[in-house]
Amino acid sequence: MIYTRRYAIHEAASFINWLYFFHAWGFPSRYSSIATVHGCVACRQNWLQAFPVEERERAEQAMKLYDEAQQLLREWDEAGYYTVFSVRLMEANSDGEDVVLLETGQHIPFLRQQHAQDGKPCYCLADFIRPVSSGVTDKMGVFASTVPSQIPIKGLEESLVADRLAEATAELGHLQTRREWWGYAPDEHLTMDELFAEKYQGKRPAVGYPSLPDQSICFVLSDLLDFPALGITLTENGAMIPHASTCGFLFSHPATCHFSVGKVGEDQLQDYARRRGVEADYLRKFLKV
Repeated sequence: MIYTRRYAIHEAASFINWLYFFHAWGFPSRYSSIATVHGCVACRQNWLQAFPVEERERAEQAMKLYDEAQQLLREWDEAGYYTVFSVRLMEANSDGEDVVLLETGQHIPFLRQQHAQDGKPCYCLADFIRPVSSGVTDKMGVFASTVPSQIPIKGLEESLVADRLAEATAELGHLQTRREWWGYAPDEHLTMDELFAEKYQGKRPAVGYPSLPDQSICFVLSDLLDFPALGITLTENGAMIPHASTCGFLFSHPATCHFSVGKVGEDQLQDYARRRGVEADYLRKFLKV
């Protein structure tokens, strides 16, 4: 089942994690707290005064950036622009390090860590889907979110705001998936801070995450979700256009966690290429091995 939703800019914007916006500008995380301050003059002045004297000029710069970003979002909202989220939920089982999509018979290979971290097992994303041998059908989701190209991106600030908006759209779409479309967490009630800290059940590893380092997986996801219908195209290197886009997988298992695959060895590359049904040399540029 595929669910696609257009969100008004103000809907998606309320899920922006401003920490990463300020990080992109080189600001320490403490400056992102401006996003939590009431907009009245007194509250904003109190926020500024809480910084040491030598940091107040920098804090004023952060406030100015935030105000400009808010103005951009208001303009985009008033112009009727929107963001797009799409998710496809499919019955699935794992078969070793592959996930088998029962609807299509397709095998989605994943990579396993080769070196344990902090005494934990060597994880693979397929570990979080029930195995074929269990006799119990499981589910996996694939998703994409994007800020359509109609939104005018004229400079760095617009680009960074759009990037945050794409991630916010994924956050909002994932919430709606958990509570409604997949429905495995209908009674979830989390604060925004808890959402940003991923206190919800399951995870949504995106392409490029340490657990999902193969950029060529974007082509697989495009086929499953029909990226062109969402306004997304891919370069020959698997980069998404518009740039303010993201895609990946959704897992519901409570034990699903983030991890780093780490360096992919030659033997692992050969095995992964065999499971993908492509030449190892094709994957080298995507995995940087």
